[in-house]
Amino acid sequence: MLFDPIKIRNLELKNRVVMAPMCMYNAADDGMVTSMHLEHYAARAVGGLGLVLTEATAVSPDGRISNGDLGIWNDAQSEGLRQLVERVHSYDCKIGIQIAHAGRKSESAITPLAPSALRFSESYTLPKALTIKEIQDVKKEFLEAVKRAVKAGFDVIELHGAHGYFIHQMLSPFSNKRDDMYGGSFENRVRFLCELVKETRTFYNGVLFVRLSAVEYQEEAFSLEDTIELAKLLKALDVDVIDVSGGGNAPMGPSKIFPGYQIEYAKAIKEKAGIKTAAVGIINTYELAEQTLKNGEADLILLGRELLRNPYWAANTAKLYENKDVMLKNYARAYQ
Repeated sequence: MLFDPIKIRNLELKNRVVMAPMCMYNAADDGMVTSMHLEHYAARAVGGLGLVLTEATAVSPDGRISNGDLGIWNDAQSEGLRQLVERVHSYDCKIGIQIAHAGRKSESAITPLAPSALRFSESYTLPKALTIKEIQDVKKEFLEAVKRAVKAGFDVIELHGAHGYFIHQMLSPFSNKRDDMYGGSFENRVRFLCELVKETRTFYNGVLFVRLSAVEYQEEAFSLEDTIELAKLLKALDVDVIDVSGGGNAPMGPSKIFPGYQIEYAKAIKEKAGIKTAAVGIINTYELAEQTLKNGEADLILLGRELLRNPYWAANTAKLYENKDVMLKNYARAYQ
């Protein structure tokens, strides 16, 4: 199944192998695409992937994880991203953008912004707790970023609600101590993301992913059960895929990491929320990826480090295990 096509809404991917979003820390200070990004993503497209997801791309200068991250808060950045889209498309590959705000984990903001004035750790700057109006201003920045991404021609929009960044901070009782309409109850803590998705769908009818951390590896957390309930709400709001990751909202992480250690979360969300999922987390062999799909545990397979090591993993694996050609025909002689 790994190299079979899949249709999501009106988009057909030639296979289910996806490049996971990974920050390259190579953008200019103004958040612009560089030649490195063009070559980096194009190389994976040449290598036969069905879909490339860009690194976390910030909705505002204060929303960057670091000063090396891409931005999409102005039209000049959107034009650079359009060039990236065209480059990837020229190699018969689809491309999506992960739109993000780092919140209290921003290392580029002088004063980070967050739902509550709580540091991520002692080494991070104390963030400012936003007012309701300021939270809604952040939502507007996300919406403007989505509009720019659509204009740039991306095939998929992914909202980054995982890894302890702003949306995740809003979701979790560990980082959200508010007592207003955006804090306290589950319904209030998921309000920001649900409003963002609902308003996005008023002007965007393309493929929409949301990345979530299914578990937080800590007490007073946004649990797997909470994530499943949120996924049900997101499905009702017309989200197409939940990109299932974990952790990131506190310095502690899983007690043990092994190949496929997060697949069980993708499976639970897919089965209990009835929505397509993408699995990620040290999926580094064909056998593990294929088994995940055949067992119905996920619909897409996201690879990270494996594609940093080998841009042509998809092409080599398709030829070796299924005798299929997914690389450009120009390279066919490599397998003769």
